[in-house]
Amino acid sequence: MASSSLLLACVVVAAMVSAVSCGPPKVPPGPNITTSYGDKWLEAKATWYGAPKGAGPKDNGGACGYKDVDKAPFLGMNSCGNDPIFKDGKGCGSCFEIKCSKPEACSDKPALIHVTDMNDEPIAAYHFDLSGLAFGAMAKDGKDEELRKAGIIDTQFRRVKCKYPADTKITFHIEKASNPNYLALLVKYVAGDGDVVEVEIKEKGSEEWKALKESWGAIWRIDTPKPLKGPFSVRVTTEGGEKIIAEDAIPDGWKADSVYKSNVQAK
Repeated sequence: MASSSLLLACVVVAAMVSAVSCGPPKVPPGPNITTSYGDKWLEAKATWYGAPKGAGPKDNGGACGYKDVDKAPFLGMNSCGNDPIFKDGKGCGSCFEIKCSKPEACSDKPALIHVTDMNDEPIAAYHFDLSGLAFGAMAKDGKDEELRKAGIIDTQFRRVKCKYPADTKITFHIEKASNPNYLALLVKYVAGDGDVVEVEIKEKGSEEWKALKESWGAIWRIDTPKPLKGPFSVRVTTEGGEKIIAEDAIPDGWKADSVYKSNVQAK
């Protein structure tokens, strides 16, 4: 009787251990990737999602709030980043070079990508879930489809400055729910560091810069009992500390769900 109970207990424990150990082990995230640019390549796992030659999300959006990642200047070369890359939205817009040397289809030549989305799969300290297009860009000529069939691959990456065409300026999208007492502002196409850590606005004729709070992704918001009146300027601070002022970027009579292109860009 006692031996039967012991045997049963052993079977139960073994089943529990087996259940716990199923699947790949969870890997803790690495340190945040900051604006310390250099030539050192770091190790990462890479996967891909969406259409094989697409921009990632079906709606061409993602967790940063961008709505047109298939179009210039991103052109579909996008990626989800895990926690130390996405950084709860503060990594949105940052740029990286990524390459692979194995499997055989890899070219070992870097592809330039933009962080536009997030992932939380704990498969590596650093994990890029790339658009199908970006994943294929790491392949040798004509080998992109073969590389995508590889699934999870080992890659090397490094953070780089974002560089855009001369006519690409910092752009603001006023989100749909915005009104004179609530402003939600999506900031995109920031060159240089690419990502933003502070956003402030100043109404015409005022000396006061009002700080916006992080909402989600690359969207910042402000609630105010006094209605906001345009035009107002926007001051953007990048992770590296560069401050860029877009004078009168949001016009008088601004409307929700509208895009306003500034005439300034980061260095």
